[in-house]
Amino acid sequence: LALLRPSLLHRPSLPRVGARGSPRAPGAALPLPSRRYMGAVGSSRVMCDNVPGLVSRQRQLCRRHPEAMLSIGRGVAAWTAECQHQFRRHRWDCNALERGQRLLGRVLLKIMRGFESAFVHAISSAGVVFAITRACSQGELKSCSCDPKKKGSAKDSKGHFDWGGCSDNIDYGIKFARAFVDAKERKGKDARALMNLHNNRAGRKVGVHPECKCHGVSGSCTLRTCWLAMADFRKTGDYLWKKYNGAIQVVMNQDGTGFTVANKKFKKPTKNDLVYFESSPDYCIRDRDVGSLGTAGRVCNQTSRGMDSCEVMCCGRGYDTSRVSRMTKCECKFHWCCAVRCQDCLEVVDIHTCKAPKSAGWTSRT
Repeated sequence: LALLRPSLLHRPSLPRVGARGSPRAPGAALPLPSRRYMGAVGSSRVMCDNVPGLVSRQRQLCRRHPEAMLSIGRGVAAWTAECQHQFRRHRWDCNALERGQRLLGRVLLKIMRGFESAFVHAISSAGVVFAITRACSQGELKSCSCDPKKKGSAKDSKGHFDWGGCSDNIDYGIKFARAFVDAKERKGKDARALMNLHNNRAGRKVGVHPECKCHGVSGSCTLRTCWLAMADFRKTGDYLWKKYNGAIQVVMNQDGTGFTVANKKFKKPTKNDLVYFESSPDYCIRDRDVGSLGTAGRVCNQTSRGMDSCEVMCCGRGYDTSRVSRMTKCECKFHWCCAVRCQDCLEVVDIHTCKAPKSAGWTSRT
């Protein structure tokens, strides 16, 4: 998935089908793709054969559902941005997945170890679920639409309601993501493939929640129309971040069919837990074998005592300080009614960046 960058799959985008939160009328027809869009995906074999890193099963799915590949490209952009957000204060900041294609010349997902590998497999799987499900609801895919099972009446803690609008088809998104993302791992029968499949499955636990609209005199809500909607992808990232911080180290069992905890003091991992075999490297220096770009040149926080502190981020190598000027908003005042007006002020700040090690070349154990 790291090779499936949106730039390789850029095509004209379709207009949105209604705003999020505004239910589409039940049974309303989904718009057909434009001729321009169909022309862009018409030569699906050419497009699919030119996406690097796909296994045969993934190329088959690509040729059968070329429009889905455009959605997967957006999903890759979403999960990569979310990964960078969650790791923004850490030595390994997920930028290696984007920049590493040029620097390392191979797929980083194949060589990553430790906690980070578990998180990346989970968040990338979640990103595909999110993108495919959203594309179904927006009428961008011919193979799916709104959730067909959400019809008729139902009941929740607030009483009865009618299903209406366009419920996100999460079941289809999970099914497609399982077929596409897991295809690469199903080719292998080793422990690493089994671990990746487990973390892929944990990442597909993308939740949906009901959104409702009240009907009645003066908003009395005597009648309700509800539909299921996915939460913002940031919530999925936050959920998987908590799982990452509680990831469990495991070893293969004797018959090679499953895991057991490496330390008997810890609980057995559930299907929702992230697992890993090897401990993470320190990511202090550039290292081909672990997909590390090092921390040389990274901005650090001189006053922090956390992972982004200059002492931790720079691995004890020290840091350089440069003084820069930048424009900021200041002296903001509220004016009745209803605006906030600010002035532009010149601010001088110190930026701290980690020093490079004495030997700045790539480290390799081979």
